[in-house]
Amino acid sequence: MPGIAIVTTETLPRGPLMCGVESIILTDSDRRRLCDPRVGGVILFARNVETPGQLIALCDEIRALRSPPLVIGIDQEGGRVQRLRGKGFIDIPPMRRLGEHFAEAPEAAEQEAYRWGALMGGELRCFRIDFSFAPVLDLDYGKSAVIGDRAFAASPETVVRLAGALQRGLKATGCAAVGKHFPGHGWVEADSHHDLPVDARTMDAIEPDLVPYRALIADGLEAVMMAHVKYPAVDPLPAGYSAFWVHEMLRGRLGFDGLVFSDDLGMAGAALEGGNDGWAARADAALAAGCDVVLACNDFAAIDDMLTRWRPQFNTEQSEALVRRWQAVAGQFHEAARVTPFVDAPIIF
Repeated sequence: MPGIAIVTTETLPRGPLMCGVESIILTDSDRRRLCDPRVGGVILFARNVETPGQLIALCDEIRALRSPPLVIGIDQEGGRVQRLRGKGFIDIPPMRRLGEHFAEAPEAAEQEAYRWGALMGGELRCFRIDFSFAPVLDLDYGKSAVIGDRAFAASPETVVRLAGALQRGLKATGCAAVGKHFPGHGWVEADSHHDLPVDARTMDAIEPDLVPYRALIADGLEAVMMAHVKYPAVDPLPAGYSAFWVHEMLRGRLGFDGLVFSDDLGMAGAALEGGNDGWAARADAALAAGCDVVLACNDFAAIDDMLTRWRPQFNTEQSEALVRRWQAVAGQFHEAARVTPFVDAPIIF
């Protein structure tokens, strides 16, 4: 395929693109994409999951393609956003359940959040998946249907305690945590998969949404995903393309030095206004704003077209930072974790 060469170099640093794969086994097209030096990771979806054994084989093949291995992530939040479902996989309830429990028994809910994090992380480690894009740190203002029960609660203090406990549970298994969607998707009604949501609040009004990020960053949060949301009272650009939000706020004011992901370039909310709106241009805009890694998940023709056009530019400092930040979210795996010891663990809610 033109523009997508197979690389045979034994050692190939992880690049700034995380992309999907087509099915339950790797195709030749998948292998060509994943050996492109601009790729650094793979995001899995339900289309890639059939059985536990199949998933292990798929992840092992992905990891064997390159050295260091490509990082593997997945959306395994609990509730309606779980890519691992069915026999042999853990069913985690939505995070709102923890928030409801917290209102009645805060300490017990916090302990349960830790356990849920350990269950999530333990399961992912069994399949050689490095991390889940979790926890959701958006506040539940009762406005966003696409967030809804994915959020822990409306109170930032409650989210801090529950998401913080979940993060510690993930860390106990060696899994990184990815907070999303910065600076907050909970206030807007539009779904960024289908539209560009506009949050008209002032910076002062948005401040509560930053509280969970500040707390989890202080506790070692490894990665953050940006929101495809525009906050015009603060900055004219959507957050994922905004140097104000990525560089000045997240990196500067909140002191975050971990990996910053864009959300999926294929979402309607990722469209660029004005002239060139190809995926290569979207990726350039995200990297220029300060994102480390861009996601391209589901449209393989668009990914291939992007790889024929995209020429990301990094200086030495940026390249070294990308290597370090990728490594911070890469799991440490051992043969003893090949079994799945958590699948029968009960969830109390």
